[in-house]
Amino acid sequence: MNQNAEIRPFRIDVPQARLDDLHDRLDRTLWPDEIPGTGWDYGVPVEYVRRLAEYWRDGYDWRAQEAAINRYPQFLTEIDGQDIHFLHVRSPHPDALPLILTHGWPGSIVEYLKIIDLLTHPEDPAQAFHVVIPSLPGFGFSGPTRERGWNRYRTARAWAELMRRLGYDRYGAAGNDGGSFVAPELGRLAPEHVAGVHVTQIYSFPSGDPAEFEKITPEDKKALEVLQWFYDNKMAFNVLHSQQPQTLSYAIYDSPVGLLGWNSQLLGDAADLDADFVLTNTMLYWVTGTATSATRFYYEDARAEHPKEPTTVPLGLAMFDGDFVSMRTFAERDHANIVHWKSYDRGGHYAAHIVPDILATDLRTFFTSLR
Repeated sequence: MNQNAEIRPFRIDVPQARLDDLHDRLDRTLWPDEIPGTGWDYGVPVEYVRRLAEYWRDGYDWRAQEAAINRYPQFLTEIDGQDIHFLHVRSPHPDALPLILTHGWPGSIVEYLKIIDLLTHPEDPAQAFHVVIPSLPGFGFSGPTRERGWNRYRTARAWAELMRRLGYDRYGAAGNDGGSFVAPELGRLAPEHVAGVHVTQIYSFPSGDPAEFEKITPEDKKALEVLQWFYDNKMAFNVLHSQQPQTLSYAIYDSPVGLLGWNSQLLGDAADLDADFVLTNTMLYWVTGTATSATRFYYEDARAEHPKEPTTVPLGLAMFDGDFVSMRTFAERDHANIVHWKSYDRGGHYAAHIVPDILATDLRTFFTSLR
């Protein structure tokens, strides 16, 4: 790790010229054709993106969103040659458990803004957390990555160093989406420091061993059907990011509507609930120039050497309706100490934003059991 352990205060202040350029590009968008009446069959519909883009140009208030993020203390530090941006919000309760929360793509730190106060200021001081929310390397204000290798494992090493620099010897780790890859690896890397790991997805899949299939439950079978549908209809992003992120970059780095359209394939449901949420997540890629480097996370992870032994730190799952359906039979193969498994009938992929009260309660329940 880099020996320069300086932690520098940071505040978001996007130059007005950057916003003016965005508006100019939105005004000059060249809209593609589409076959009438096809809906989402060919991908994200033009009318869907046009509606968001029009609001982005004429109704969306970036300065208000910027101020909402700036309510919370932010910092930059260099770890392993890479700037890391993070929010660090301490609870007024001194015995609070430190908790590092990790987002994924196409999300950002914005995923967790609604849950911060719930975690840092609970009614019961024994359930309080000091919250650390970093931007993944190559995402948002962590800036573009500058070299190969920033996969889930290198990120987990950086998170361990970040928590050490903050003076936290024992802490929890939680994640969503890509964060559900990183958080368990942090537990694997630093089991003496990580009290437990909480995720919203456990990405464990069939190995092809017939013995595994003999043990699957009806719930597992239903989950496999959902997984197959997702693979057949929504996995294009994963393949392209894993194989050709630079080829994609010319479309999403140069065109804000190109970026919005690409990110909307997995932000679509959230847009129906909250256009500001979709656009603020997208803005964190646009204003920082990290649309390309964020996609490289998939490329690096696809080429990483993955451990074969299961994790051993206590693991908890909160699974939300409309999101990835985790399969316990395969999860128990990859994680030897699953102590919490809870399903909810709403929430979707961005539960921290859509149902922050439910996720906060689940986090409290899980980590309180480990204290």
